[in-house]
Amino acid sequence: QVQLVESGGGSVQAGGSLRLSCVASGYSISSKRMGWFRQAPGKEREGVAAIDSRAGAHYADAVQGRLTISNDDAKNTLSLLMDSLKPGDTAIYYCAADHGVLGWWLLLNPRSYKYWGQGTQVTVSS
Repeated sequence: QVQLVESGGGSVQAGGSLRLSCVASGYSISSKRMGWFRQAPGKEREGVAAIDSRAGAHYADAVQGRLTISNDDAKNTLSLLMDSLKPGDTAIYYCAADHGVLGWWLLLNPRSYKYWGQGTQVTVSS
């Protein structure tokens, strides 16, 4: 059974940084696709960063240059380093995973993922 557990969320001031982690069990992150998504109150879930073995890392335009996704195969952990945070980044952040690789244009689509974590809250104050 695949389980994804996020951690690292919290409250920071604008301009600050956070590092989110997602530990996967029952699933090997190597040669697969994984991503980070977020959902703010009243808004749809959106992809912010994703990675797979063929397309590499892909980012949403709104976070390009501020967020960095990485994976540690040995620890079966996906990370998201978030710098220069803005109040607009406030949301619940979810880790997602699925098997196989897709075209890069599908990596940030929530429908491309079967497995989801429970989410971790990120709050950025001005």
